[in-house]
Amino acid sequence: MNSVVKIAAATHSIAHLKATAPAEVLRQLAASGLLRSLRPLDSAAGTEISRDGHTLANFASNDYLGLARHPEIEAAFIEGIRRFGAGATASRLVCGSLAPHQALEDALAAAKQSAAALTFASGFATALGVIPAIVGKADCIVLDKLSHACLVDAARLSGATLRVFPHNDLQKLSRLLNAIRAKSATTRILVLTESVFSMDGDLCPLREIVELTEEHDALLMLDEAHAIGVLGEHGMGLAEELGLQARIAFQMGTLSKAVGLAGGYLAASREWIDLLINRARSFIFSTAPPPALAHAALTSLQLIGSRQGQDRRATLLRNIATFQQASGLLPTHTTPILPLVLGSNEAALAASAALECQGLLVPAIRFPTVPRGTARLRISLSAAHSTSAITRLASKMQDLKIQDAR
Repeated sequence: MNSVVKIAAATHSIAHLKATAPAEVLRQLAASGLLRSLRPLDSAAGTEISRDGHTLANFASNDYLGLARHPEIEAAFIEGIRRFGAGATASRLVCGSLAPHQALEDALAAAKQSAAALTFASGFATALGVIPAIVGKADCIVLDKLSHACLVDAARLSGATLRVFPHNDLQKLSRLLNAIRAKSATTRILVLTESVFSMDGDLCPLREIVELTEEHDALLMLDEAHAIGVLGEHGMGLAEELGLQARIAFQMGTLSKAVGLAGGYLAASREWIDLLINRARSFIFSTAPPPALAHAALTSLQLIGSRQGQDRRATLLRNIATFQQASGLLPTHTTPILPLVLGSNEAALAASAALECQGLLVPAIRFPTVPRGTARLRISLSAAHSTSAITRLASKMQDLKIQDAR
């Protein structure tokens, strides 16, 4: 079964569930180990949290640089509220566009070496607004099979013809681009991929993908959500690290991972950004993010690009190496996302529960976040983690004999 057929089959399965009574759907989810529920924290988020009266070392967060509780960013947020209020009160095109929004977008454009940038309420809202504004029914989208749900959903929403290539498979990508171009020299092609894949922590072969898109006159949209702050001399992601920013049409990212706040952005040419202001529905029809949030995000962006940001990235790399050495995992990762694929939902849930009993929060990730049969523990490391917490996690995993099943 090819990837497009698999996506269609999954859509049919979801549609069937929607037609079933909620109680029965919940029963089916519970029986298959896929039922989820909200478990609020008793404390603020951080590398150590409290939940249900228990203190846990937190290895579930995407706060890779430990900036969510950084005093300078907190102070900037408070200052932003005092200067600009708690809310924007309207969409950006009405009266909700304030000075901090423009200052942040100018800084993002400069950092990403693009002519302009546009911010959104979230990374998901960025994808849902941008992709259908770029392509439509007469166009084609080619995306990596492991692309984030926001890219998949936005691709479907666009109405463009959708083609999927196996994860990081350059030969298949090349064949798909050749086939599309053989049918039409003018069809707009948009290639979608991530720089750091959120559930595997691996990198895309970005240089080769850029070369293929240039060869076939295709546009590339790169999601740097899990690379911003982590990779590159100034923390601007894989595109910066490889010196490719100027060759990528659309650089997408979030402000909710290493940046430590919330929101999404797209960096592109001035013409594309101006078109998105007029066409991206999640931008046009949403109240603007709080200006204080943009004010704080600007402070975070400046910190990421500073010497302090470089020091935090160096600490993060040391923490990754410490965990790999202590756990016995091969040193193949340069990103803070370390998955241990256990296979079944039951195995992942049991391992996560066992670690929680040891005071360690490591989430079990299951379908539909990852493909069926690849349920896993997703370990997220931060520059803010102590060496003792990292080695304790590695030790407890060995004691519990939690090992990658691949």
